[in-house]
Amino acid sequence: MSGRRTADVPEMKLPTSTRPDPAEVPGLRWGVLGAGWIASEMVHAIEVGEHGSTQQRVVAVGSRDLGRAQAFVDEHCGAHVREHGPVRAHGSYSDLVTDPDVDVVYVAPPHSEHLEHALLAVRAGKHVLVEKAFTADAAQARELVAAIREAGVFGMEAMWSRFLPHYDVVRQVLDLGLLGELSTVLADHGQRLWPDGPRRLADPALAGGSLLDLGIYPLSFASMVLGGIDRVAAAGTLTDEGVDARVAMSVRGPSGAVGSLSCDMSTRTPTTAVVAGRWARLELDGEFYGPTTMRLVGSDDVVLDEMTGDPVEMHRGLRHETCEVALRVHAGETESPLMPLDESVALMEHMDSIRSQLA
Repeated sequence: MSGRRTADVPEMKLPTSTRPDPAEVPGLRWGVLGAGWIASEMVHAIEVGEHGSTQQRVVAVGSRDLGRAQAFVDEHCGAHVREHGPVRAHGSYSDLVTDPDVDVVYVAPPHSEHLEHALLAVRAGKHVLVEKAFTADAAQARELVAAIREAGVFGMEAMWSRFLPHYDVVRQVLDLGLLGELSTVLADHGQRLWPDGPRRLADPALAGGSLLDLGIYPLSFASMVLGGIDRVAAAGTLTDEGVDARVAMSVRGPSGAVGSLSCDMSTRTPTTAVVAGRWARLELDGEFYGPTTMRLVGSDDVVLDEMTGDPVEMHRGLRHETCEVALRVHAGETESPLMPLDESVALMEHMDSIRSQLA
């Protein structure tokens, strides 16, 4: 490898993340639409506490049932109440999105409801962070993006991994050309969530299946690394109810680099990723989509550099996407260059194609 080096090639070391300190990002007032598990994870990620803090503030939670909303506030919003005062519970989503103290709405129900509830917030003039996958299909994604742009509000898919420090390092490595000409991306995501997991994953009416819940991670990672995806081929297995239990995907990027990706909701897989170029490769340990250890490895298999995952980020990783929203909103921007709306639409189009190939 040394024979290929020239004076203008950067040192073969992992760069330092340039992501901002979440504690220094100006705050927004958040309304949480939905009272499920991912909503609770978000609330805990941005609260003041032992794992770090942000200036983001949860001011309201909405559910279809006032009692459930209040129970959520009582169980999960204690730190916000102690720091900032009461968090309002709303017994309807309409009340939440019209709350005058809410700047941005985090849309957290199942995929099948993302479009309806995100549109409710957008039409009320609120900025939106929509849990991934963005919508149930590409037609819905295009409708939502059109509404966001017409309203002139900020909108983004909540692909939290894109805003983590180690993903920032991945992008810098690629921009610096440390790997040489990009060749191959590998990524898998398997969790044992079916048949004994959440009912929504098995239900076609709730946009169930492994692809939208798990496959979006390797697919989005490959899209980021490859600079987009221009071809996808897939094979997989459907459940008796007709949703995808597992999917293997082959993708190609605009440069001709390829990716081998998979997702599976019936078993646990390593959940690792590799980005390989002519000169070197990046190895991301499991779970690759969360704060984890990453190595820069030469073509001779020598480890050139390594960075370890931050245990703080393991507990509070979702806070980085809220800070990205706040940064862009305070700058007067309506989308993020790290997760553009058009890319969210393109990813939904690829997932539509994958599901059609699975019949």
